[in-house]
Amino acid sequence: MTGYTMVVMNGTTEQRRSSSCERLGKERDLWTPPREMTLVKMGRFVVSPSLQLAIGSHPRDCGQSLAVPEQIDGEESNNANDIWEGEAEGTGAGPGELLLWRGVWRETKKLWQILGPAIFNRLASYTMNIVTQAFAGHLGKLELAAMSNTITVIVSFNFGLLLGMASALETLCGQAYGAKRYNMLGIYVQRSFIVLTLCCSLLLPLYIFAAPLLRLLGQPKDVAELTGELALWMIPFHFSFAFSLPLNRFFQSQLKIAVISWLYLAGMVVNVAASWLCVHVLGFGVFSLALCLGLSWWVVSLGMLGYATCGGSRRTWTGWSVEAFSGLWEFVKVRVANELGARNGKAAKFATIVSLVQSAIIGIFFCLLILGLHGKIAYIFTSSVDILEGFNKMSYLLSATILLNSVQPVLSGVAVGSGWQAYVAYINLGCYYGIGLPLGGIWGGMILGGTAVQTVILAIITIRCDWEKEVRAYT
Repeated sequence: MTGYTMVVMNGTTEQRRSSSCERLGKERDLWTPPREMTLVKMGRFVVSPSLQLAIGSHPRDCGQSLAVPEQIDGEESNNANDIWEGEAEGTGAGPGELLLWRGVWRETKKLWQILGPAIFNRLASYTMNIVTQAFAGHLGKLELAAMSNTITVIVSFNFGLLLGMASALETLCGQAYGAKRYNMLGIYVQRSFIVLTLCCSLLLPLYIFAAPLLRLLGQPKDVAELTGELALWMIPFHFSFAFSLPLNRFFQSQLKIAVISWLYLAGMVVNVAASWLCVHVLGFGVFSLALCLGLSWWVVSLGMLGYATCGGSRRTWTGWSVEAFSGLWEFVKVRVANELGARNGKAAKFATIVSLVQSAIIGIFFCLLILGLHGKIAYIFTSSVDILEGFNKMSYLLSATILLNSVQPVLSGVAVGSGWQAYVAYINLGCYYGIGLPLGGIWGGMILGGTAVQTVILAIITIRCDWEKEVRAYT
């Protein structure tokens, strides 16, 4: 077979005749497509029209790949845009299906590289709170009630507000990393330190006046008073969120989740050891548990900060910068993230589809598991007949909740990554307070009016999204 290869010399191209495909294969490294050259898509390769004619309808016709892999800014493409649908002429089976599954597998690996450690991190953070409440329960019912009120009411309310503020960093860091503006990640996270520290300071009255607020809500006087005292001891724990939440998103945008996991493991060990020492050895009482919880969270926060500043993220952390004090409002505003920042609209859409499908499969599995076992799962927690019967009746609501919650968080994550937080906030308010509460029922109203309607609306928005338009909006 006779073929051609393209050689670039001083910005111009010329054709060289070669006697065989083997000769072409040896010379392929000399060929680099200039920017102005018209290229043709062949499978996962991009070639010149003349080279396409020389080697046939597909690179496999020549026995080896003579085309040059698609490149973006000098790097081989490794995203969902590699997927090419259709069959190659002259081949028994088209490469489209094979490349599709390769793309799904690649996206799955990326997804679980983030998801696996993220699940552990969430479990570890909840475990620290549960361990603290468990040790408080050993001190007495009043201590348990006060600690539960402090964590689930006071701390959780403030944490939710700070978490909402920090969600902007998911968009900004994802966008900056996808666009290869690595230095901006460090500046964004420093700005978030400032913004969240100010927010923590503004939220301090909720800790200081916790006792009268709880009495106003109808809590018993003794529980409210002890909760108010515990809330003051929780203030160091409260300020740790100003660093842990931004640094979490700083590392997540770089796929450095393993670092966070090790630090959460260290924090969990410190929490258990310190709580046991203070309660069972030193006998310090319930207030020491609040300090132990704060200590464990500061171990995580300072560990992440130390890793970032001591060389763990050289590309994205270039030192403390005065730019952190300028443009603080940009931290509150949102745009587009990761693949959108990298101008990969198709890759962002493909990542959304893969995430939704896999999350739905997991949700269906656990939904069927709950329906199949019914009340038997409750034996893990209790042997009370009344509780077992109640759990059996609610198993249908639980299975519906699990199924909906397998999809809704993914859609919310897409909205956050795309910068639609404002829309999500309006949807949440409308669904829960406009539909859920009028329907009544703590659980039924939440499912029908809250999660179900919210999921449907977010799904419609995501389906109708023009990803290329989102990319153009960023550029």
